[in-house]
Amino acid sequence: MNGTQNDFLRKLFQRAVEVADPMKSLAAFLPEKPSGRVVVIGAGKASARMAEAVEAEWGPCEGLVLTRYGYARPCEGIEIVEAAHPVPDAAGQEATQRLLDYLGSLDEDTFVLALISGGASALLTAPAGNITLAEKQQVNQSLLASGAPIGQMNVVRKHLSRVKGGQLAAAASPARLLALLLSDVPGDDPAEIGSGPTVGDSTTAADARVIIEQWNIEVPAAVSEVLAAPTGVLRPDDPRLANVTNTIFAAPSQSLEAAGALAEADGCEVRILGDALEGEAREVAAEHAALALSLQAERPAGSKPLVLLSGGELTVTRRGNGVGGPNAEYALALAHALDGAPGIYAIACDTDGVDGAAEVAGAVIGPETPLKARNAGENLQEALDANNAHGFFEKIGDQVVTGPTLTNVNDFRAIWIG
Repeated sequence: MNGTQNDFLRKLFQRAVEVADPMKSLAAFLPEKPSGRVVVIGAGKASARMAEAVEAEWGPCEGLVLTRYGYARPCEGIEIVEAAHPVPDAAGQEATQRLLDYLGSLDEDTFVLALISGGASALLTAPAGNITLAEKQQVNQSLLASGAPIGQMNVVRKHLSRVKGGQLAAAASPARLLALLLSDVPGDDPAEIGSGPTVGDSTTAADARVIIEQWNIEVPAAVSEVLAAPTGVLRPDDPRLANVTNTIFAAPSQSLEAAGALAEADGCEVRILGDALEGEAREVAAEHAALALSLQAERPAGSKPLVLLSGGELTVTRRGNGVGGPNAEYALALAHALDGAPGIYAIACDTDGVDGAAEVAGAVIGPETPLKARNAGENLQEALDANNAHGFFEKIGDQVVTGPTLTNVNDFRAIWIG
C-alpha cells in the first residue's frame, strides 16, 4: 500500500481513538465529588482507564472495577481486576460475585459511580439459575459465531445473567447511582452498552428464546430452564432504578466527526456514511466497494480526495476455521470486491485494539493488495471462505496492531478515494 495513504488512514484511526480516551473525555461529565461514602464500580474494556480518569479528578477512591486482561491501569484506591473477553472465565465470575456482595452492603447514604463500557457483557459473569460457567461460555461462543446482531446477542445475555439488564444497579439499591457510559453500540442505547447492567429492559425470556431459535443456537438444558420462566431482568420502571442516572459521555459519532475534521484539514472532502452500521461484514464491504467505485467514476479530474467514514458494529457468520474478526473480514472482502482498483485505499479497525478474539485492531488495503497476496502465496477468496482475514493480513504485512487502546467506540472504517 502506498505509504502516504497508509499513514494518512492510520492517522485518522488514531484521531478517532484519541477523542474517545476517557482521560480526555470523562472529566467534563463528573459531578463534584459527593460528601459521605463514595464507591466506584465498573466493567468493560475501557473501565480501568475510566477509573484512572476519575481518580485524576477526585483523588483516591474506594471501589472495584473489572476489565479485560492487559487493560489494567494504575489506580490508588480503586481495585482493578482483569478477566477474559470475549468469552467469560472463572476470574470474571469470581470478581462479579465479589462486586454483587460489595454492593449488597451499601445504604441510602452511599453514592455509587458506575463506569460501564463495551466488553462488560462478557466480563460481568453471574449465570442465572443452574447454568454453569462452562455452559455460559458455550452459549457465548455460539452467539459470537452465529452472525446475530449485537442487540440480539445482548437480549440473550441479559436473561441468562444475574447482573445484566439493570440487575447490577438493583444490587446497589437504595444507594444513589450515577452510571457513566462509553458507547460502543449502534444507536447509543444505554440499555445495549455492556448489556445494560444499570439500565432496565422491556424484553422478556420469551424474546430470548425466539432469538435462540432464529439463529439455530443449541443451548444446554439449564439454559432452557432459565428461559422457561420470568428472569431477573428489571423493567425500566422498576422502583429499584429510581435513584439511578445513566449518562453517555463518549460515543462513535464524536470519533467519526473528529476524524472527519482531520481529513478536511488535510484537504479532503468527507462523507460520513453513519455511526451505526450493522450487518454481515463481507456484505457491507461489497456495498461500500460498489459505492466507492461509483463515486470515483463520477468525480471530475482534479477533485479533492474523498474520504468515506463509517462506524457501528458488523458481524461475521463463522463458516471456516481461520482467525478473523469483523473489521479484518470487512477489509478482506473490500479488497476482493475492488480487485486492485487504482486510487482506492481503506482501513477498518476496532477502536479497542481487538478485532474478534485476536490481539489485532484490523487492517489496511489498497490497489496493491491482490498483488501482495499473490506474492505471499495467499488467495483472497480462499481466505474469505475460511474466515481467515487476520491470517491473510499477517502474511502480507498489512495488519494494524495497536495494543490496548483503553477505550472502545467500536468499528472505525475509512475509505480514501483519489
